This record gives sequence, C-alpha cells and structure tokens, in this order.
Amino acid sequence: MKTKYFLYARKSTEDEERQVMSIEAQLAELADFAKRENIEITEQFIESKSAKKPGREIFNEMIQKIYESKEPVGILAWHPDRLARNSVDGGQVIYLIDIGKIASLRFPTFWFEPTPQGLFMLQVAFGQSKYYSDNLSENVKRGIRQKLRRGEWPGLAPFGYVNNPKTRTIEPDQMKARVIKKAFEEYAQGRHTLESLGQRLSFWGVVSKTGKPLCKATLQRMLTNKVYLGLIVHNGETYEGGFPAIVSRATFEKVQEVLKNRAKPRHSKKRHYFPFTGLLTCGECGAAITAQWAHGNGGTYRYYRCTKRLGSCSQRYLREDLLVEQLKDKISKVALCEDWKEKMLAKVEVWEKENIQSSQSFAQNLEKEIKETEQKLDKLVNAFLDGSIEKETYLAKKDELIKTKTDLNKKKSDFGRKGNNWIEPLKEWILSAHHAKKLASSNDFDEIKSFTEKIGTNRRLLDRKLIFDFVRPFDLIPKYTKKCERSPAAGGASEQTNRPQNPQCLTWSERRDLNPRPFAPKANVLAI
Repeated sequence: MKTKYFLYARKSTEDEERQVMSIEAQLAELADFAKRENIEITEQFIESKSAKKPGREIFNEMIQKIYESKEPVGILAWHPDRLARNSVDGGQVIYLIDIGKIASLRFPTFWFEPTPQGLFMLQVAFGQSKYYSDNLSENVKRGIRQKLRRGEWPGLAPFGYVNNPKTRTIEPDQMKARVIKKAFEEYAQGRHTLESLGQRLSFWGVVSKTGKPLCKATLQRMLTNKVYLGLIVHNGETYEGGFPAIVSRATFEKVQEVLKNRAKPRHSKKRHYFPFTGLLTCGECGAAITAQWAHGNGGTYRYYRCTKRLGSCSQRYLREDLLVEQLKDKISKVALCEDWKEKMLAKVEVWEKENIQSSQSFAQNLEKEIKETEQKLDKLVNAFLDGSIEKETYLAKKDELIKTKTDLNKKKSDFGRKGNNWIEPLKEWILSAHHAKKLASSNDFDEIKSFTEKIGTNRRLLDRKLIFDFVRPFDLIPKYTKKCERSPAAGGASEQTNRPQNPQCLTWSERRDLNPRPFAPKANVLAI
C-alpha cells in the first residue's frame, strides 16, 4: 500500500511581517519535490513558532494524529531542523519511527531511511539543530554582556531616551527627557500621588497605548528605574551606562524616599482640592488663609478666607477665580519678553566663556579617586570569580562602587564649570522669568502656586487684595517695567529723550541692576 504523507512547514517567528517568504518557499519547494517523487500529501501542518522549546500546538497535533493513525504515515519537511530543535520533540519523532508509526521521512535537502544508519544520521541532524539553537542563544548573551561592559543599552530605548544607531546606545530625547525630569522633581517635592502624577503626565501628552493616563504600576516602574541615573540594571546586576543621566541622584533618592513613605499610607478622609492653601496669610491678623466650598452667584465656588484662629478678624471671603486673576497679574509683572531672554542668554554665554576656570590638583584628585574605584571594582570581580565572596555581597558592593564611580564622573564632567557655579542658576532664572509670560495665561494652578512661592515673599491677603514683595532678582523686572511706563511714549519724563525707554529695545546689559554676576539666584525648575 502506498504511504500517505503529512506535510509540515514551520518558520521561527510569530510576527506576520518577518520570515513570511520562509513558509511560501517551503510549500513551493515541497510541492515540486512531492510531484517529482510521486508523494501523496493527505494533510498540511503549517506553524509559526520557535522549535527551541517543546510545546508547539500544531506539531503536537500532528504527532497525536500519527499516534492515532491505524496505518503508518510519512512526514515531508524541508529539513530535520523544521521538525525539531530540542531533544524532546526530536526524541518523539525517533520513537515513532522505532515503533513503526512513522514509515518514512522525506526531505529535499536531507537523505533518510528507517535503518540503524539512517536513525543515527537523523539523531545527528537533530543534535546539530539543537547545537545551532543553543550556540545562537549563547552568542546573543555574550554580545549583550559585551554591550553592558561598554555601557551600551542592550535593547529598545526606555521612555525619555532614543536609540542612536551610530553610537549603538541611547541618548536623551529633547522633549521627553524634560517631561521625565519634571515628573521626578514634582514627585520628589511631594506634590503628587501616583494617580495625580499620571494625570499630570497625561496633561503633557504622555499616555498609555489606549490613550488613558499611565497606571500606577507603570509609574512605579518609571520612578524606580535607574536608567534615568545613567545606570543599567541587567539580571540584578548594575553597570555604568555610557549615556547621560536625566535625573540627578539627589532627586532620584528623594523620590525613592517618598515612595517608601507612601508604601504604607495612613488612613485618612478624602480631602478636597484647594490649590492655593498654604500660600497666603491674613493681612489683618496674620492667621493662615484656608478654603472651602460655598454657594454664590447661582453656582458653587471655592472661596478663600482667614481662619480667624488668632482672634477677631474683619476680613471677608475671596472667590478663587478672582484670586487667580490677581496671581496671574503679579506673575505677568516679572515676565521677560522674548527679546530680553535672547539677549540675556547671549550675554551669559559670553560670561561663561570668559570665566571658565580649572584647578589641576582638583582634577588630578578626581582622576585618582576614579582609578582607585575602578581598581576596587576589578578586585571585587576577581574575588567573585574566584569564589571568595557570595553573590549577594558581590552585587551589593558592586552597586555601591558603581554609584561612587558615577558620582565621581559627574563631578568630573561638571569640573569645567566649577568656577562658574552662578551660570546655570542665572540661565534658569532667565528662562523661568520668560516662562512667566506663558504661565500668566494658563490655568495650571499647581504651577501658578509654585511659581508664586518662588517669586514672592510676605504673601498676604488684605481687603480681598493680594499683597506680596518680589524677591531678588525678580524685583528688578517690575522696576524697569515702570521705567517703560514713564517713557515719552507714555507721557512721562525721561532723561534719554532721543531713545525710547522700552525694555524690549534697550540693551539690558547696560542696566547695572540687571547684571547679576556677583549674585547666584536660586535654581528654578523649568516648566515643560
């Protein structure tokens, strides 16, 4: 009786767009081979799955039908490695040949007969297939280990970074990195829960694939991911990354502290959202300003009022929207226009080039400490390989040394600007003042409150009027705005009648009060 054959074709990947031609090519070649050899194919089994591990559904279905068949059948495949790349599946095929369930195996590229020599050659073919698969896996692992030693990110870039094919590692994405940095800084300040941080990121356009805010688990992973420190953690081991960090170590550790403190939260009543509580005090009695919901003018509004805990006080309620208007008006008074921002940043760049200082002894000490740390790392690795220390001790000590080396490299990279420690705060102050213009027209109440705390001192509410003094150097901007109002164009007196007193057209560096070189303003966080 003529043997009937099962045709089996397989490709390694389940991705529809990869190795598609592999299946088509196999079917075409096998059909031609069957026609030439007069082979009768009764059923086809086509599968897209790796044969490295047992558990292929369609292959197991074919094997089951062979077991249940009353007559011996044959299998037609392109090569033995299409049938098996692991010892379990290969063993099943050989066992079915031994018990007579498989009468024939036919391959266009491999000869086989059900004889002792044929079975031996089939076992060799299966063994070679398994060796190729195992060796490929080992080569991939070795390549990953080498990338880690060079400080290269071994896969797709995490959020906030992009893959650079030229350097074969990752680098910060200009916009996404700012979002990550801002999220870490706001969470470190205790301004968010994981849920509200998700809403905040959603406001900046960072959402899940479904368009919803990121879930708590995703945010937890993001906030604990050491990649933002410039480190790579692979299989529980930390490596020094060859890419820039997005978040400072101080901010990252503060975030970990906040996460730890909130891991076991106290049970408390749900609080109402009053964004401006804690910002102001009463201008009459000095008590704190609190907030509450109240009805008025046909609706429900948030109102702010004196707590009156320090005694009798005659101050009345102030509706939140009216308070916001006054806050925005105050913020707009310290806003720098685009022209001033560009000129001031250009001048700062000149100062930065003029004042770069270096200290040879400081640099040498840093280099010495880095080399000593590297030597300690080498000794630690050797001790671990020799079996002198336990793996847990090795990983903990290595993590500590990597942290030390990263901090030293950070100091080394910042060394060139050591004498210009006022440059970066000054730049941030300029950008912050420029951002005030945008903030004065936004409805981000949390950001408005934070910025008001930054620019104002002695903040009070008196007779429903917002009162506070601008801190230096923000107090200089309203000063020159008033000069502009006294210009000839505004009908005021001016000493320079041949030159318009407009802060957008005057050379800002001529104003000695706005030349803050001796002054290092407090660093400010830029808004995204």
